[in-house]
Amino acid sequence: MLSKTIEKALNGQINAEIYSSYLYLAMSAWCESTGLAGFANWMRMQAQEEMFHAMKLYGFVHERGGRVFLDGIAAPPNVWKSPLDVIQSTLEHEQKVTGLINGLANLAQDERDHATTIFLQWFVSEQVEEEANVGAVLDKLKLIGMDTSGLFVLDQEMASRVFTPPTTSAK
Repeated sequence: MLSKTIEKALNGQINAEIYSSYLYLAMSAWCESTGLAGFANWMRMQAQEEMFHAMKLYGFVHERGGRVFLDGIAAPPNVWKSPLDVIQSTLEHEQKVTGLINGLANLAQDERDHATTIFLQWFVSEQVEEEANVGAVLDKLKLIGMDTSGLFVLDQEMASRVFTPPTTSAK
């Protein structure tokens, strides 16, 4: 059984993950509108991944006898200056999410909720991967600079991303 404190915190994270999905969908729409179909695809895959994270938390709350409460989702930004701005914003957002996950992990430890602590380790590891993936794209964009042929090649590379849910259950 989840404590009310943990239940409330996990509900907050569910809503944060749904917002992340919404944000990346907005980024995808902006990329699409600027002719960057590969970047748009990459962001759509990122949106799917974030919704998977929300549903993984959703399942865990119910599995532990808690209740999910969904809040309103704020409108995300919908304009960026450049692909570099989009990816820089993505990295900053992922760093914020990492802080939220770390806060949850700390809370679970403080509450001596071992099941939640173990469950959240998947998210801790996932955030390391998220930041590394976005950081790699950011590094490439910085190398490309104003070279449009480099941007074209990177856009093609970004088009190949496919979201494959992890083989673990969505709980």
